[in-house]
Amino acid sequence: MPSSSDADPSAGSLPGPSGAPESGSTTTTPASPVRRGRVRLRRAAVMAVPATAVAAGLMILTAQGALGVQFAISGMPFTVTATNLDGEGFAQFGALDQMAEGSPNEGDTGGQVLVVVSAIKKATLEKLCQSVDLGGTNLLITAGAGSQKVSATNLTTDSTELSGNAAFDNIEIGNDASTLDKSHTRGPKGVFSQQADTVHIGNLRQTNYATTAAVFKLPGLKLRFSDQGC
Repeated sequence: MPSSSDADPSAGSLPGPSGAPESGSTTTTPASPVRRGRVRLRRAAVMAVPATAVAAGLMILTAQGALGVQFAISGMPFTVTATNLDGEGFAQFGALDQMAEGSPNEGDTGGQVLVVVSAIKKATLEKLCQSVDLGGTNLLITAGAGSQKVSATNLTTDSTELSGNAAFDNIEIGNDASTLDKSHTRGPKGVFSQQADTVHIGNLRQTNYATTAAVFKLPGLKLRFSDQGC
């Protein structure tokens, strides 16, 4: 029989009667519960995105990786104002918009912008103004200042700020964004959202990174450069 010095050192020590290693053993029990706990905490930290304010003063929790629009944003915010906005089929939830890879506007954001997605199936706006700061001058667009209002179908805006005097009909708060059914779009599963049959916002002001619409009619459209924005 081989002596103890000839035994395979990788075999480890045999357990004693109580199941613990014999005296002198260097074998230790792996701290797997602690390791798994740390993994869960790291995953939770990745999925938890800071809350952002919505028009009604609510907080929206967003899930990382959700895109509010299906194109790369420029990363340049633009301002939108309107005297009145009236909409049918309203929904709102949080998302992340993504800039083009290597965009000079990404700064320390990694090219991602946390936004509030506002979706309206049918919308009308009075005295619409949109401006973007180009550095020393503003590209200014106005429309709907006359008797005809600006109208949009399947309007979606991705905003970082939104203010005004808001009123909702039959509002639902706290929906899972994947179950929204009053507007034309839904958000990712597990994301906090709200929806309503109708929405009215007076003195609307938004800071947006993207806007999409199936149909967008702008009567009395004027586009020009200006020293002042909206």
